[in-house]
Amino acid sequence: MSETDSAQIYLTTPQSFDLAEFAPQLEAVLDANEVICVRISLTTTDERALSQAADTLREICHARDVAIVIDNHYRMVKTHGLDGVHLISSSRHVREARDELGKDAIIGAYCGNSKHAGMTAAEIGTDYISFGPIGGSALGDGKVADAELFQWWSEMIEVPVVAEGNATPEAIAAVKDYIDFLCVGPEIWSAPEGPVAALQAIIAKLR
Repeated sequence: MSETDSAQIYLTTPQSFDLAEFAPQLEAVLDANEVICVRISLTTTDERALSQAADTLREICHARDVAIVIDNHYRMVKTHGLDGVHLISSSRHVREARDELGKDAIIGAYCGNSKHAGMTAAEIGTDYISFGPIGGSALGDGKVADAELFQWWSEMIEVPVVAEGNATPEAIAAVKDYIDFLCVGPEIWSAPEGPVAALQAIIAKLR
């Protein structure tokens, strides 16, 4: 795979952050690295906090021609000028989100390691499918989305595919030839060398 064809970076925010501290961190990362999309992945249900994050991070991303989506809360997309939504629950709510947001919004769906869930979501009309985790973890049920799944998807299905979750160097090496986007977040935000350098190292592994 040539450098121009290698997977693009799709970035998630931490699940919680102080906006005043995180905003300049994100600016530095986007200024130093090529990122295709940022996803607001806050776990809070505080609408005010989500709204403030959406408005601040949208300005940062759009100033750099980077798309920005939000986990699940598709009714916030239009209000805050976001580009779309990432649905954690596979094909659930895809139709409602599309009806709400229209044909031009980005709608993605996380499908774990399930071909069936991925195909269902793709048929309903998602713009991309996300499979993961790609690296092993003691969390969850221990199942991973392996390289075979991504190879099959890339050969059989036209809808773009994202790899995410525990993106270790070994996991990246295994899937990088079969994916359109690599999603990272936790891998860089808490890295001892700092997020800018950590993302640069990951990008180097995609080349």
